[in-house]
Amino acid sequence: MSKKIEDFDFDFTPLGHAIKQAREAKGITREKIAEKLNYAPRHIQAVENDGQYPSVELLFYLVIMFDISVDEYIFPNKQTEKTSTRRRLDTLLDQLDDSELAIIEATATSLYNTKNNKM
Repeated sequence: MSKKIEDFDFDFTPLGHAIKQAREAKGITREKIAEKLNYAPRHIQAVENDGQYPSVELLFYLVIMFDISVDEYIFPNKQTEKTSTRRRLDTLLDQLDDSELAIIEATATSLYNTKNNKM
């Protein structure tokens, strides 16, 4: 292993967890992803849960497939346009009808008002 790789200290675990959350939010099984991308389900599990580094190819597939912003994980101190959490929430909201969205809106409004009244 080269010295550059040995000195590279990036914890992939948070990004792996974001991939797992996004996959689960879309209701896609690990086995389905593994079959589609021609990887073993155990490898996908190790990437999601254990912080195992994926190949660049697999990383690209996963972040594109699940619309994950890697900037927030690679540059944690840099402000991103939309976090992965906001992107996942957008995906979920797109699947709701107007009556369901009204409930989410009321909940968000209540949280916002509670937060602002505490300050």
